[in-house]
Amino acid sequence: MKSYYNHLREAFKQKAPAEWQELLTRWRNSNAIVKVQRPFRLDRAHALGYKAKNGIIVARIRVIRGGRKRPTRSAGRRSKRQTIRKTLMMNYQAVAEQRVQRKFVNLEVLNSYYLAKDGRHFWFEVILIDPCAPEIISDKRLNWVCTNKNRKRALRGLTASFRRSRGLLKKEKKGN
Repeated sequence: MKSYYNHLREAFKQKAPAEWQELLTRWRNSNAIVKVQRPFRLDRAHALGYKAKNGIIVARIRVIRGGRKRPTRSAGRRSKRQTIRKTLMMNYQAVAEQRVQRKFVNLEVLNSYYLAKDGRHFWFEVILIDPCAPEIISDKRLNWVCTNKNRKRALRGLTASFRRSRGLLKKEKKGN
């Protein structure tokens, strides 16, 4: 017998293409960072620490896909400064978390997860925590965010997606 969250996960995977097309069109026409009432993928949000309580906020973010190549230099520079770096060493999810952290300055990024992609954009949902909220301070599982050493986690590369992009969270191989 499957749990409720297993059914939610399967329903997310089996969404019809017409539903996705309409949804992505709405998301595409909205702002890049949007505060949402409740998570779109409830199963994934709960697995990453989301709770429906005051002090926890979810934001949806849109990130443009493609290479991050800088424009070519028109004026003179010494050869060391002429480089046009193609690859940024972060994944799109880490970029999304950093942008949300800069938008919501008084909140802390707890985690994030993938929502969708099309030919031009990626969408992620980021779980944010208010470290000054009394509900968070009294919660034993979440009050570690309230300490000063955990400020601006996303900007310092301490979230799971950023650590994964640096090779610190490698997924285990199945079968071995």
